[in-house]
Amino acid sequence: MNMPERRICSFTGDEIEPGTGMMFVRRDGSVLWFKSSKARKNQLQLKRNARRVKWTRHYVKGGIQ
Repeated sequence: MNMPERRICSFTGDEIEPGTGMMFVRRDGSVLWFKSSKARKNQLQLKRNARRVKWTRHYVKGGIQ
Protein backbone atom coordinates (compact mmCIF):
# COMPACT_ATOMS: atom_id res chain seq x y z
CA MET A 1 0.00 0.00 0.00
CA ASN A 2 1.37 3.41 -1.01
CA MET A 3 1.44 6.44 1.21
CA PRO A 4 -0.36 9.48 -0.23
CA GLU A 5 1.95 12.13 -1.65
CA ARG A 6 2.68 14.98 0.75
CA ARG A 7 1.56 18.29 -0.72
CA ILE A 8 2.38 21.81 0.44
CA CYS A 9 0.11 24.82 -0.13
CA SER A 10 1.67 27.17 -2.70
CA PHE A 11 0.52 30.26 -0.78
CA THR A 12 0.56 29.45 2.94
CA GLY A 13 3.27 26.80 3.09
CA ASP A 14 1.06 24.52 5.21
CA GLU A 15 0.78 20.80 4.58
CA ILE A 16 -2.43 19.73 2.79
CA GLU A 17 -4.33 16.78 4.25
CA PRO A 18 -4.86 13.89 1.79
CA GLY A 19 -8.24 14.13 0.09
CA THR A 20 -8.54 17.90 0.58
CA GLY A 21 -7.21 21.01 -1.11
CA MET A 22 -7.39 22.34 -4.64
CA MET A 23 -5.09 21.95 -7.62
CA PHE A 24 -4.78 24.91 -10.00
CA VAL A 25 -3.05 24.42 -13.36
CA ARG A 26 -1.83 27.54 -15.14
CA ARG A 27 -1.79 27.88 -18.93
CA ASP A 28 1.98 27.30 -18.99
CA GLY A 29 1.45 23.92 -17.27
CA SER A 30 2.72 24.86 -13.81
CA VAL A 31 0.69 23.37 -10.95
CA LEU A 32 -0.28 25.26 -7.79
CA TRP A 33 -1.79 23.51 -4.75
CA PHE A 34 -4.00 25.39 -2.31
CA LYS A 35 -5.14 24.33 1.16
CA SER A 36 -8.31 26.46 1.10
CA SER A 37 -10.29 28.85 -1.05
CA LYS A 38 -8.96 31.63 1.21
CA ALA A 39 -5.39 30.86 0.12
CA ARG A 40 -6.41 30.49 -3.55
CA LYS A 41 -8.24 33.83 -3.61
CA ASN A 42 -5.41 35.67 -1.86
CA GLN A 43 -2.86 34.52 -4.44
CA LEU A 44 -4.84 34.45 -7.69
CA GLN A 45 -7.55 37.10 -7.36
CA LEU A 46 -6.08 39.55 -4.86
CA LYS A 47 -2.46 38.97 -6.06
CA ARG A 48 -1.10 39.18 -2.51
CA ASN A 49 2.47 38.40 -1.51
CA ALA A 50 2.48 35.55 1.04
CA ARG A 51 5.47 37.12 2.83
CA ARG A 52 3.31 40.13 3.76
CA VAL A 53 0.27 38.16 5.02
CA LYS A 54 0.53 37.36 8.75
CA TRP A 55 -1.44 34.08 8.74
CA THR A 56 0.94 32.32 6.31
CA ARG A 57 4.12 30.40 7.13
CA HIS A 58 5.98 32.49 4.56
CA TYR A 59 5.36 35.67 6.61
CA VAL A 60 8.56 37.60 7.35
CA LYS A 61 8.51 39.44 10.67
CA GLY A 62 9.90 42.96 10.44
CA GLY A 63 8.60 43.53 6.92
CA ILE A 64 10.19 43.52 3.52
CA GLN A 65 12.04 46.57 2.29
